[in-house]
Amino acid sequence: MRAPAMTDPARRAPAALLAVAALALAGLAGLWAVEPPSARPTSAPATEFSAQRAFQQVEAIATRPHPVGSPAQDAVREHLITTLRGLGLTPEVQDTVSIEGAGLSASAGGSSLARVRNVIATIPGAGSTGRVFLVAHYDSVQVGPGGNDDAAGASAILETARALLAAPRLRNDVVLVLTDGEEACLCGAKAFVDQHPLARDGGVVLNLEARGSSGPAIMFETSAGNGKLVEAYSHAAKPVGTSFAVEIYRIMTNDTDFTAFRKSGFAGLNAAYIDGAAVYHGPTDLPSAMDRDSLQHHGDNTLAVVRELGGRDIAALKVTGGEDATYFPAPGLLVRYPGSLVRPIAVLAVLAVAALAWLARRRGLITARRALGAGALTLVPIVLAPVLAQVLWFLITLIRPEYSAMPIDPYRPGFYRLAVVLLAAAVVIVWFALLRRRLGPAALAVAGLGWLAVLGAVLAAFVPGGSYLAALPALAGAVAGLIAVATRGWLPVIAVTAGGAVATLVLAPTILMLFPALGMGLGAAGAFLTVLLGLALLPVIDLLHPVAAGGQFGLAALRARRLGALPSLAAVVAVLLCAGAGLATDRFDDDRPALTQLMYAMDADTGAARWISDETDVQQWTGQYVSGDPHRIDDTMPAFGPEQVRTGDAQAADLPAPQLTVESDSRSGETRSLTLRLRPQRQARLVTLHVPGDVKVESATVEGRPVPVHTPGFGFAFHAPPADGIEVELTLREAGPVRFRAMDASDGLSGLPGFRPRPAGVGIVGSHTSEMLAVAKSYTF
Repeated sequence: MRAPAMTDPARRAPAALLAVAALALAGLAGLWAVEPPSARPTSAPATEFSAQRAFQQVEAIATRPHPVGSPAQDAVREHLITTLRGLGLTPEVQDTVSIEGAGLSASAGGSSLARVRNVIATIPGAGSTGRVFLVAHYDSVQVGPGGNDDAAGASAILETARALLAAPRLRNDVVLVLTDGEEACLCGAKAFVDQHPLARDGGVVLNLEARGSSGPAIMFETSAGNGKLVEAYSHAAKPVGTSFAVEIYRIMTNDTDFTAFRKSGFAGLNAAYIDGAAVYHGPTDLPSAMDRDSLQHHGDNTLAVVRELGGRDIAALKVTGGEDATYFPAPGLLVRYPGSLVRPIAVLAVLAVAALAWLARRRGLITARRALGAGALTLVPIVLAPVLAQVLWFLITLIRPEYSAMPIDPYRPGFYRLAVVLLAAAVVIVWFALLRRRLGPAALAVAGLGWLAVLGAVLAAFVPGGSYLAALPALAGAVAGLIAVATRGWLPVIAVTAGGAVATLVLAPTILMLFPALGMGLGAAGAFLTVLLGLALLPVIDLLHPVAAGGQFGLAALRARRLGALPSLAAVVAVLLCAGAGLATDRFDDDRPALTQLMYAMDADTGAARWISDETDVQQWTGQYVSGDPHRIDDTMPAFGPEQVRTGDAQAADLPAPQLTVESDSRSGETRSLTLRLRPQRQARLVTLHVPGDVKVESATVEGRPVPVHTPGFGFAFHAPPADGIEVELTLREAGPVRFRAMDASDGLSGLPGFRPRPAGVGIVGSHTSEMLAVAKSYTF
């Protein structure tokens, strides 16, 4: 607010420098709180997690792409079984068919099924009160080896199991669940929770994932009523998690294996490292791309939390419901408090800011008119900085259009993120410099804290896990402001610095985590949080302002109303330099190629074929195959649903269509019972079957599993089909002939007529349909 005894520049300068130094230390401490630990070597004690030991498993698992049902996946499964047996465990393989309403066909109004083979092993407890489930999937996507996603999770489980077995037995059972088919349809996890006896009594699940190649292992999702679990997680080696991430993830459509467990009533936690997402699901997701510090963090936290849960009463922990905790990382600990305190803290922040405004007005620091004007004008940086961040990214993508095909982020996004932070900080500083003399620093500071308090109250009502991001800085800033207004000497400086330090510790780590979570395409979110931090730091910025305006730095001749020009110019230069550095350092090459998406589809009825791409902005390489405006594929390829794609004519290939035959057909009145067998005639990763929307399907089973009937129309995708095909039983409200549309799909476009391999520096995007080769045929019975 104001430090009356510090108005002399000779005394104010050291106060400003002291405040800056203290906030810099707070910022570094906050960033350190989410920094992964260094990877431990293979010589680490047997009871500890070693990333180097785990990485040996990564190299064995991620030698090549190994999607569900592939020969490469069979080899990975055998490696897992051999490794578990070598640890003295008795692994089993759950070989079954499972269904989940996610995956390729789900977008077309169908369901996804798969034949999966989960690998399961149990470490018995000394006096078990329940089970702790360690879960990760061991399959990869069809175009990438899955060095991070999810060889990281599978290897972390193997190394955790080894460390547990090297120490005295835990009280509770630990069940290792290495699932199959996660990438295709989450079918392995669904098979376990629905069909395996070990899942019948529930328990606590820890799911390990990776959506990138680096960064801290973040606990980003929980079951409902997570208070007790968050308390257990706080005992992790270096807990990194935020209740705000849980709130965001709950409203997103993203799923992992954890989804199947959560929906089945399991309590649990979901963790992943997510930075370096340019390799996500692509051929570049190699073991060599992995930051082993991230693997160490994954393993350290997993081992510590399993040991904590291993001694707890699982019956008390596995109960879902109740209140969620609010939590966020801080140096050396996880700050947490009950959800019941969220609204009281938000209200207290509002009251504290109101008290500050009242006291500042009484002391003559603000007037009602200036306060209202400052409140309205504070919306300028809140709105302008996110808008400018999006404009900046739009301009960068105009210069580097290949970024539009990147899954989340460029390969090296660091300079771009810094540009957004500097841009948002500059907006706040320039705004403050231009309005300080007209409205007064106190009015602007109170307005900034007021908007933080209002946001905290709104979030408390609708997104309670994120309220702390605004409410705590507002409360700390208001209390500091009250002290600054009511006292003199050095105490006001200490108070506003302490208030700013709280805001820095709360917001800086979240800004760092939010960028990789949402990507540069949503850089506005990072800019918004940076503005919030800037508003919380306005009293400290005010300490700096008179120092910069005085003779201390040779700027005495400048008038206060012209001070905005310098920050503006500095901001433009800094942002341009960062953007330029990003463009200069993030270039495409063989190791970091520009990404493209292409598939091939052929209609065996007509012999017509076409290239298909779902690229938002068609890349130069892809443009030789597809053109025109995005449009829906007609019913010749119903499995791809309503997605907007671009197409181009292709030469027909000599490929056999899937075969659909009738095994039985009976009628009773208007009801028809039909048993079909769908057989791919080539090595296929999946097969699909659809019927038109005007056909009423009353019930359906696929390989003995009931399949939900969606209207209009009916369809499914079956991943990893057996060699002898799959059996489909349908009950139809249809007496006449029915037209079925069958399709199978394999991977790899090499050898197709007209296909020209990608040149150096051009790669494959991590899409589930990248490099897919699909053949469809109609049958009428």
